[in-house]
Amino acid sequence: MNAVTMTDCRKPFAETLIELARQDERIVAVCNDSVGSSNLGEFQTLFPDRLVNVGIAEQNMVGVGAGLANAGLIPFVCGASPFITGRALEQVKVDVAYNRSHVVLCGMSPGFAYGELGATHHSIEDLAWLRAIDGLDVVVPADARQTAAAVRWAATNNGPSFLRISRTPVPEINEREDTDFKPGTSETLLIGSDATIIATGTMVWRAMDAARQLGNEGVSVGVINMASIAPMDEAAVVRAAHTTRLLVTVEESVPRGGLGGAVAEVTAHYSPVRMRMLGTDTFAPTGNVEELTRHFGLDSESIAATVRAGLA
Repeated sequence: MNAVTMTDCRKPFAETLIELARQDERIVAVCNDSVGSSNLGEFQTLFPDRLVNVGIAEQNMVGVGAGLANAGLIPFVCGASPFITGRALEQVKVDVAYNRSHVVLCGMSPGFAYGELGATHHSIEDLAWLRAIDGLDVVVPADARQTAAAVRWAATNNGPSFLRISRTPVPEINEREDTDFKPGTSETLLIGSDATIIATGTMVWRAMDAARQLGNEGVSVGVINMASIAPMDEAAVVRAAHTTRLLVTVEESVPRGGLGGAVAEVTAHYSPVRMRMLGTDTFAPTGNVEELTRHFGLDSESIAATVRAGLA
């Protein structure tokens, strides 16, 4: 069997940003002493006058990005997700979202991608924080292709957006021909009649693996890639609630206010259904990504077990 290629999504992010910058001189990057961790090294070499490094000052970084947008540029503001959200949340709300500025906020290495650096560097609350801000599109790509598509969309979207760019390597989800990203839409990867797993980001391929395991046991499980957290594809959630008797949400973040909370809001309004929410329910301990994934029951075997228990 051929080995599966796993990709750090910061690579297609940087490649696509460079491609766009070659085509449009308005594209600039802003970072917080994170040229390396945001994979902006080549961008800096190619466009030294179009990268602004503010140092470890995230509030200033977001404010500078908003100012550049007001001057007619298209800033991609890049920093570790826990800091671009937690430290600069007021600036994200007021300078960017309230003013409807065309700023692309890029949360790098989200979830518990920083592993052993511990809870201060784990970004598990970012989806809940940002989903509460009006007018801010929140996007969590599942693989390299979707990351590149989301970057292209964000460059042309006339408004604020947040891209959650995975550091933890992921495989390609499928060989889709449509490489465009559209906010408020989802991607149905498998259709099932017993349960539906709604996953986002790094959890999508694990959800697919869990669904295949269950399929071998005669359990029919659908999988939805919900890359657009805000706005959300409510119609897809309602269809899944109508056609299957269990929904399981899976995210590398806190379900309270995150993907799980968003799906629960939709089902409560339109189609109550049995649900299970998988995510990080508390501060993550120190450990590598695989250890933390198993600790929180987010590996494919644990996802499959949750589906079995929910259908019992």
